[in-house]
Amino acid sequence: MRVIGHIAVNVFRESVRDKVLYNLVIFAVLLIAVSLLLGQLTAGQDIKIIKDLGLAAISLFGLFIAVFIGIGLVSKEVERRSIYSLLSKPIRRQEFIAGKYLGLVLTLLVNVTVMTAAYYAVLGSMAWVAGGWFLPAWEAPAMDPALLKAIAMIFLQLMMVTALALLCSTFTSPILATALTFGLYIVGQFNADLKHFETIVASRPVALLARILYYVLPNLSRLDVKTQVVHALPVPAGYMLWSAAYALAYVAALLALATAIFMRRDFK
Repeated sequence: MRVIGHIAVNVFRESVRDKVLYNLVIFAVLLIAVSLLLGQLTAGQDIKIIKDLGLAAISLFGLFIAVFIGIGLVSKEVERRSIYSLLSKPIRRQEFIAGKYLGLVLTLLVNVTVMTAAYYAVLGSMAWVAGGWFLPAWEAPAMDPALLKAIAMIFLQLMMVTALALLCSTFTSPILATALTFGLYIVGQFNADLKHFETIVASRPVALLARILYYVLPNLSRLDVKTQVVHALPVPAGYMLWSAAYALAYVAALLALATAIFMRRDFK
């Protein structure tokens, strides 16, 4: 565990020094702030627009951080040939993968926290300008604590995407790994449709294949509760717990597969 911790801290430090990371976070914070201006264009729906755009910004820019930095966790070590010196030390390959992953998750946690603070600052400004914490035209308070449920689910999505990016980077080039990760992310947003694919196709083999893909591919739509939260609809605690368990189990499976592939690679 000590080795994994050292690797994770080093990944966090390298990521924090990355100018691209700062640019993404700053741009996301600016987008959240701009949503305050856009919200003024639609009377009565301004708070919903701000909440929607803010959550979308956190999700989108968190995705960019997870993919572009996640892909480089392994590929940069291989390209710079620093992987040889690392593996010559008393570091097992599974510790290398686990440390890299946890380092990026820590980086994501810090950045999502920064964006969340900016998000609530914008919502607080909206409430202050409107002259009330909660107005009759709003379905929920401006700084609704329930928004944290959506942000927590977004973070779980990003954890899964990070594991996908790390997995893809263990067996292919950075460009192809990026394309694969983005492709799996898009598929994951519509994965729930595969569950009932047999109702729209007559071919039983195709329906069976769709059902298999439903269980194999990441179901990111399960972790999307932005609409419910923005419209003040209840999100049961049981649903949150089961979704979190699914995400963590899927991450564990992806990391196990990434470790198995990485251990078979020959760096001589």
